Amino acid sequence: MKKRIIYPVFAVVILLSTVSFKSDFFEIAKQIEIFTTMFKELNMNYVDETNPAELMDTAITAMLDDLDPYTKYWNEQDVEASKIRNAGEYTGIGASVKTIKDKITIIEPYKQYPADKAGLKAGDEIIQIGDIKVADFKDDAGELLKGASGTKVDITYKRQGETKTTVLTREEIEVDAVPFYTLLEDNTGYIVLSKFNNKASSETIDALKDLKAKGADKLILDLRGNPGGLLSEAINVTNIFVPKGELITTTKSVVKKYNKEYFTKKAPIDIQIPLVVLVNGRSASASEIVAGGIQDLDRGIVIGARSFGKGLVQRPKKLTYGTQLKITISRYYTPSGRCIQALDYWHRDKDNKAVRISKDDFKAFKTKNGRVVYDGGGIQPDIALETSKFSKITTALLKSDAIFEYATKYYYSHELENAKDFTFTNSDYEDFKKFVKESDFSFETETEKSFKKSLEIAKKEKFDIDISSNYEALITSIKKSKEKALDTYRKEIVNQLTDEIIKRYFYREGLYNYYVKNNPEVIKGQEVLNNTNKYQEILK
Repeated sequence: MKKRIIYPVFAVVILLSTVSFKSDFFEIAKQIEIFTTMFKELNMNYVDETNPAELMDTAITAMLDDLDPYTKYWNEQDVEASKIRNAGEYTGIGASVKTIKDKITIIEPYKQYPADKAGLKAGDEIIQIGDIKVADFKDDAGELLKGASGTKVDITYKRQGETKTTVLTREEIEVDAVPFYTLLEDNTGYIVLSKFNNKASSETIDALKDLKAKGADKLILDLRGNPGGLLSEAINVTNIFVPKGELITTTKSVVKKYNKEYFTKKAPIDIQIPLVVLVNGRSASASEIVAGGIQDLDRGIVIGARSFGKGLVQRPKKLTYGTQLKITISRYYTPSGRCIQALDYWHRDKDNKAVRISKDDFKAFKTKNGRVVYDGGGIQPDIALETSKFSKITTALLKSDAIFEYATKYYYSHELENAKDFTFTNSDYEDFKKFVKESDFSFETETEKSFKKSLEIAKKEKFDIDISSNYEALITSIKKSKEKALDTYRKEIVNQLTDEIIKRYFYREGLYNYYVKNNPEVIKGQEVLNNTNKYQEILK
């Protein structure tokens, strides 16, 4: 007789009970009982051996996927990973990695940390950790890289088709919220705030004080690519530049206890220094609270591209066996009343995709000085730059790793001694276009999707023979337009290629040093800050 494991049923009972008591209690109890009995019968009577834990994981994941992408079930490892992200310290190899199928790819080794010391480079594919082959490890192979500080681990990896080995010694890794700051030649302070862990405000304050002591009389706060983090730290960072007692964000929910207003609680560091905040399509959540607060209070000027638009608040709820449910409890609103959230996951289209608010439906709000700003998701900058944007094709290139893989190719075929000497030339871009064409990169436009659906309907209605030749001609025309898109959006694509290539040679520190001399957003920020009349005119 097969061994039956029933314990996951109790986990889902608790999970479902925790999710919502807002509905009728009897209906919740009824559905839980139905699920429990169904799960038991399935486990006892299915024709083949079942894995109850896997079935339960699938059920939980499918249930939460129907809500929003931020409501997640966390196992014990996920809970620990969350603590590490917020603390900014962990023990490991000191590199960001990506696990895909049978390998772990090094995305970025951090300077002077174990992976870097062992000679690992971005693009290296780890295929074996100790005696364990990554392809044979069914759980998250990235967990194998973790361990106590000072312990060694043998790594087998592939680089440009050649298999190599190295030995790593794990260390305590400290993740800085502010990885870089410097004083520019015109006395503009430049601070990069890359994440909102529990050190975000303290490190930003330290950087600002140091810059002011060196003569900074203007400031650029770079939040580009910052995915967010702790709400409390978003309030504290904003508080650096605005007085105590200012409303920074409001959270609203159907659950009354989650309806809250968040005010600054401390004495500010500097409420006068002219300020520019840089954002782009990857600035999210806490970054948007800071940028939105600065903009709505007319405390500074926002430059770049519309931010991501994550305005949903999550809170972890403890479950059994050390697991948690990270559940969306409310929405963020800026001081003027704008909703940050861009996508509506509760009113989906016919393809079950979240709906984005149409520009025609954007609502107008007013800043403290009476300037008109709009909702619609994310923070729209006061000065928008093409180089900051992420078009659909650029996003697709990033998601497919086409830009990452080309940067790897470039690194092993070019010598570069100094970041100042770097220029991504016309011939380089033509080579990139050729690389993309020869790769398995695919990018499906909305137009293609619509045509495919039309053809499917035509097949059902027996009209496909009549229109197939026209359909093929249209698809061919679209493919040519997609190839042309690489030229249309060249500026933003080159920006992403430049970032990735510079990091390969000079680490992230080298990239920031390159920014202060060459980056369009930083240059525009300096230009605005050095023109007092223009700065004041924008804010008024």
